[in-house]
Amino acid sequence: TSTASLTSSINQYVFENGRRYHSYYGTDKYLMPTDEQEQDRLDLHHEIMRLAWDNKLHESPLNKPHRILNIGTRTGIWAIEMADQYPMAEVVGTDLSPIQPGWVPTNCRFEVDDAMLNWTFKDNYFDFIHSRNICSGVSNWKHLMSEIMRCTTPGGYVEMCEYSLSIHCDDGTMKDNNGLKIQGDHLRDAMVKMGRPLPDIKSMKQLMEQAGFEDIKAMQVTDPIGPWPKDPIQKRLGAMVLLHCDTVAESYGMAAFTRVLGMDADEARGICNGARQAARNKNFHMYSL
Repeated sequence: TSTASLTSSINQYVFENGRRYHSYYGTDKYLMPTDEQEQDRLDLHHEIMRLAWDNKLHESPLNKPHRILNIGTRTGIWAIEMADQYPMAEVVGTDLSPIQPGWVPTNCRFEVDDAMLNWTFKDNYFDFIHSRNICSGVSNWKHLMSEIMRCTTPGGYVEMCEYSLSIHCDDGTMKDNNGLKIQGDHLRDAMVKMGRPLPDIKSMKQLMEQAGFEDIKAMQVTDPIGPWPKDPIQKRLGAMVLLHCDTVAESYGMAAFTRVLGMDADEARGICNGARQAARNKNFHMYSL
């Protein structure tokens, strides 16, 4: 791999509707904020993911890996924790924006890079490649899968975890005018308009098969929205998701609705507020996948 020192332009951002957004690789690359409020949300989401997956950082049966790649590392929290868990491994986190901390384990480093470009990593380089919730920034899944396949060692592992952005309800308490459902529908419309339709388990599995991966396993967990489940772990998880909903609606929605769907800021913010209010309603028993 080849690297270079950061230039000052890498720290140039776009400010819209009171939030800071990425601009170095183009404002259309990533539609979510990069400011401190967003970084706090991302770290909370990491804890939600850990709880949802039985407090594990990964599902693959890793055995003393040598090199680990985290695509779309964001705040770097997953990469840092993996570096602590596997001190024998070199852990690399890549992201469009340099928002990661400078104080990290000695076996962890971060690089500013666009995963949609040709990668500079060598063939068969990483024992484990991981990504989480990067679908809104993926404009060419076949290219991404091809680069992942090229850079994974024979016998190595790849994990990709994505949200469907669809809201579900099994007891009829969610109606068509539910604010969370409305926002989810608009978000999917925006992604389709950008040429980035959200993948599901079936399509992700097909993409990996086409790239040449073997022994592919599809897994799914449920995130309750609010502490309505009776199971104590699910109840705790739902409470964390409810807290997450205070900021996630605006993070996902404002740029997508204004830039892509052409809404004015007030209309976009109204939809985000409606989603937040729906999440807080104790009478709605909703969950996401």
